[in-house]
Formats: sequence, C-alpha cells, structure tokens
Amino acid sequence: MSGQAGFKLWSFTGKTKILHLSWMAFFITFVVWFNHAPLLAVIGDSLGLTNSEIKTLLILNVALTIPARVIIGMLTDKYGPRITYSFILFFCSIPCFMFATANTFEQAAISRFLLGFIGAGFVIGIRMVSEWFPVNELGTAEGVYGGWGNFGSAAGAMSLPAIALLFGGEDGWRYAIGLSGLMSLIFSFVWYYNVTDTPKGSTYFKPKQTGAMEVTSVGDFWLLLIMKLPMYGALTLLAWKLSPSGVSLLTETTTLIAYLSLIALYIFEVIQTYKVNGHIFKKPVDKIHQYKFKQVAVLNVLYFATFGSELAVISMLPLFFAETFELDMVYAGLLASMYAFMNLMSRPGGGWISDKFGRKKTLLILTAGLAVGYFTMSTIDNSWPLALAVVAVMACSFFVQAGEGAVFAAVPLIKRRLTGQIAGMTGAYGNVGAVVYLTVLSMVSYQTFFLVIAGTAVVGFITLLFMEEPNGTITEVKEDGSIELINVT
Repeated sequence: MSGQAGFKLWSFTGKTKILHLSWMAFFITFVVWFNHAPLLAVIGDSLGLTNSEIKTLLILNVALTIPARVIIGMLTDKYGPRITYSFILFFCSIPCFMFATANTFEQAAISRFLLGFIGAGFVIGIRMVSEWFPVNELGTAEGVYGGWGNFGSAAGAMSLPAIALLFGGEDGWRYAIGLSGLMSLIFSFVWYYNVTDTPKGSTYFKPKQTGAMEVTSVGDFWLLLIMKLPMYGALTLLAWKLSPSGVSLLTETTTLIAYLSLIALYIFEVIQTYKVNGHIFKKPVDKIHQYKFKQVAVLNVLYFATFGSELAVISMLPLFFAETFELDMVYAGLLASMYAFMNLMSRPGGGWISDKFGRKKTLLILTAGLAVGYFTMSTIDNSWPLALAVVAVMACSFFVQAGEGAVFAAVPLIKRRLTGQIAGMTGAYGNVGAVVYLTVLSMVSYQTFFLVIAGTAVVGFITLLFMEEPNGTITEVKEDGSIELINVT
C-alpha cells in the first residue's frame, strides 16, 4: 500500500503526520466509546444490573451518536477539523469520568448516553484527511485513518480488563475507564497544537450556509428529507426501548414528550432544509455546481449494513462467545476482539482496492461477501470447533471493514465543501444500523440477529446498483469568486 507514489506510510512529516495524528485521535475516541464492552460483566455485578439493563446500556451508547455525527459534520465544515476534534476530545472526557464514578443504573445510563457524542469524532478526520491527500491516495489514506482508528475498540477490549485487574479490587474497572478519559483529555491538547486544517496555501472550502445540508435539485431536496426519516426512526425506537414497554427507564409521560420532541425536531429540520435550499424551487442550480444526492443515499444504506453491524457485533460478541462455548469473559473478550482486530488491515485494504479498481465495483464485491459472511455466522453453535468459529468471524469482519473503507473512499469525492456533512450523515446511518440491530438482538436469538444483518446486506447490494462511479471534477468557488476544479477520477 505504501508503494504508491508519494504515499510514505511510515513517515511522520507533512500529510503523513496529519494522517497519523488523525487516526490516533479517532483511536482514542473508540477506546473511550467502547471502554465498557470488555468490562460489562464486572460493571453489571458492581452496580447490580439486570441483563435487560446491560443491553440497554449497549443501545444508549450508540444512540446520541446519530444526531451528534450530523451536528459535528456541520461544525467541522464550518470551523475546521483542528478546533472541532480538540473540542470533542476535551469535553467527552467528562461523561467518561462520570461513568467511572457511577453508582446506580441511572447514573451509568446518563453518562453512557452522553458518551455517544464521542462516536462522532470519526467524521472530523474524514474531512481532515480529504484536505491533505490527492484523489489517487485518498481511499488508502481514509482506510488507514478509519481502520487504525477503529482498532481502538479492539485495543480497549484487550487492554482494559488487564488494567482493571492491575488496579484490582471492586473498583478496578473504574480506574481502567477513568484512565481512558484522561487519555482523551491529554490528546485534545496534543491535537490542537500539532495540526492545521489544510496544507499551506490551500483553501478550506466552507458551506455557503449552515443549518442544513445543501442539495442542488428539487428531486434531491425530497430525497434528503426521506433519508432523514430512518435517523428519527432509530431515536424513536430507542425511546420505545426505554419506555414502560421496554426497560422502564422513562415514564409514559417522558416517553410521550420524547416522541413529540422528535416530531417537532423533524419539522424544524424540514424548515431549515427549505431555508438553505429554497432557491432551487425558483431557479435551477447551474449544472457545473450540481452534485447527485443519490450517491450519498446509497452510501448511507451501505454504511448502515457495514458499520452498523460492526458496532452491534463488537457490543455483543464477547457475550455470544461466552454463552455459546461456555468460556470465561476474559477469554471470550479476547477472542471477540479478533473481529475488530481485522480493522488494522481490512479497512485500509478496502480503501486501497477502491483506489486501484474503482469505487462501485469494489463495493459490489465486498457487500456480497458481507452477506455471505453473516449468513455463515448465523449457523455457528456449540457443535462448531471454537477455532473454526473464530475464523468464520474474522473472515466476515474482513468484508465488513473493507466495505467501510470502500464507502469512505467514495464519500470525499461527492462535494468537497460538504464532506463533513456527507460523512456525518453516512456515519450517522452506521449508528442507525447499530440501534436497529441491537434492538433486534434484544428480541431474538443470536442466529436470527446474524440473519437479519445478512438480509440488510442484500438490500444494500441492490441499492448499490443505482450508484454512479465518481468521475470528472468537483467545482468549488473560492472566496475571491474564482473557480477551482477538484479532480475525483
């Protein structure tokens, strides 16, 4: 991979220094975001949680990331990655410390819900890397950023139980989680003082207006509003799960307020979207400035199936191995971390293949492999040799994570000044997938859960047929009014 002209992966200068600092920031956000997963059994015993409450914490952990990724995408496009990543690393250390000191389910639930915000950090680096790398290296660079950063969940799964044991006693898990928060706090300063938003002399293109995503045709306006609905649907599903019909964390009145708030928020978003894009109903946008929102919609669906399933599977795999093969949680956690371990090579590999052979063709092959992989996982039971089960899981995870790499090899090639928002929406769909899959998991067997994911991968494959291979140039207008053409082929 590093053999491409100009791509020196093991250097720590120029654009490669930015890439390394970006994946480190993302790595830390993932350690913090999933610091509870390998310690769930101990945390459950320590706080006296029921099985249902533990599963609720898993869903809460990925819920706030849905709106957070959209908001952080907008902030990144407006203020730049340097300030936005520093902000998220600094402020998300606070709910991390809150979780480390929680004594009740309610305290743990609130801090876990707030910690979902750190999952939005991913979006920031996508824009940062797209500013620093040329198109022929972009898939590889975004893949390294996503894959090595994503590895934070596996690194956490491997190291946090050991750190907890090192501190020992009933509060060992608290020190392990607190330490990850301290790491986030320190790196917020490292990031701020070591990066710039663009290479020297380059323009950082910002959206013409903030508050909603720009679209460039009337049909795309309506498609954008339709594509917003599943995000609100996932949050509605969460509210239902927390209501008296689910785990009774919310009262009937609070649940009703949550439902009404989501409806009001959607109406507000429709109004904002019209404010930003109302002009397209009066006068068509010049063809040179148009982009096709259907490209974003297709990538959203694919990320629902890829990253959505990864988040859900990372959360449940230690329990799955422990229950299916009667293993202790430390060993089960170690085996389960093999799924996320694949990120080190799979995601950069997906980006690299995409650079070499084209975005659409790569995505078609990887999505088909993903469907087959999850169908295979649905057949795993205690009659399987443990080693074969681990191999099946790792093979499936290759297609999942390489698919994620290929999705984000295409995201920055749609519209440069909207890259943060497009990455935010596509990233949010990953969390929508996670909420949907984890809610399904709370109602069905492990086998059915894997089959449902395989089914959505088939839907993603069909949707992908409507995608167009990115080619030509993106047109952006500089502050002085001159036009810059950004090559995407």
